[in-house]
Amino acid sequence: MTHSDANDYSRSALSHAPAPRVAHIPRALAGERLDKALARLFPDYSRNRLQHWIEAGRVQINGAPARLRQPALESATVVIHPERAPDVRAFTAEPVPLDILYEDEALVIIHKAAGYVVHPAAGNWGGTLLNGVLHRYGQAAAGIPRAGIVHRLDKDTSGVMVIARTLTAYTHLIRQLQARTMKRRYLAFALGTLARQEGAIDAPLGRHPRNRIQHAVVTGAAGKPARTHYRVLAMANKAGPSISAVQCDLETGRTHQIRVHLAHLGHPLIGDPVYGDARARHCAASFTRQALHAVRLELTHPLTGQRCIWSAPLPEDMAMLAQTLGLPPALATLHLSDQTPKTNREVNGL
Repeated sequence: MTHSDANDYSRSALSHAPAPRVAHIPRALAGERLDKALARLFPDYSRNRLQHWIEAGRVQINGAPARLRQPALESATVVIHPERAPDVRAFTAEPVPLDILYEDEALVIIHKAAGYVVHPAAGNWGGTLLNGVLHRYGQAAAGIPRAGIVHRLDKDTSGVMVIARTLTAYTHLIRQLQARTMKRRYLAFALGTLARQEGAIDAPLGRHPRNRIQHAVVTGAAGKPARTHYRVLAMANKAGPSISAVQCDLETGRTHQIRVHLAHLGHPLIGDPVYGDARARHCAASFTRQALHAVRLELTHPLTGQRCIWSAPLPEDMAMLAQTLGLPPALATLHLSDQTPKTNREVNGL
């Protein structure tokens, strides 16, 4: 599938509505509330969806708009104009831009910008990174689980990611992720001064017991093991409260792990709208996302067996934030401070 074919397919899939469904109310359902009767007549659709269509005017009884609580009339003609479920967009090709750092026949390394959702979900069925991968790679990506996306970043976290281009490469990379041999490094700007310059946060994570959209440190069976290694790279207090630039290496990859772990220590990320307190959100009021960037990714190449390292430079908004906070200009390169780092140029020489 070419880029043009994928685009045509996307437009066609989104514009083509399902054919109307027609039925007649049988005597056995006469007198039932309409939505209940329709749920029996059209078992392919949930009662909630049928109620939504009635309220949206997509259901007619004998040519007139249906009412939610009206009784079903024997022999009445029902016409339903089904609406495509929003999740149908989840696996359609859309021209979402991809910032590609490296690409070969097995994998592609991208720099995800803040503001992009990785996987389609409620509230974001389209315009995601997955839609963009399907647009660029067509049927080849459609035949791989999650279009080859191996791991994810939060919507407002930027940085480097790997996407598999074949099923073999996808399996190889997933196994590395499970074995914790894929190394992911982040740079975070956190509020306050950490008690220790380096260490590990070993605290299980799970759904927040009272707020289901948040995650939290939890105990017992509800918590999944989570471990974050950290090192303070620099500190500043130019903007008022002290700020720490923290390198975070994931040993596990739980949802919101770094954000929750640092907030648990009392050092929420600057700008974090979910886990930050008022000081973390307001010490840089113009920065409205969590100050978190995936700066480095290390893995074993599925074809060559070589250990490879890719890095993504700080995006402009975080670079400007560092300047505002008084953090050192060289901060963007400190994430490569390993014993034997490889440069992107060396990696691209595969």
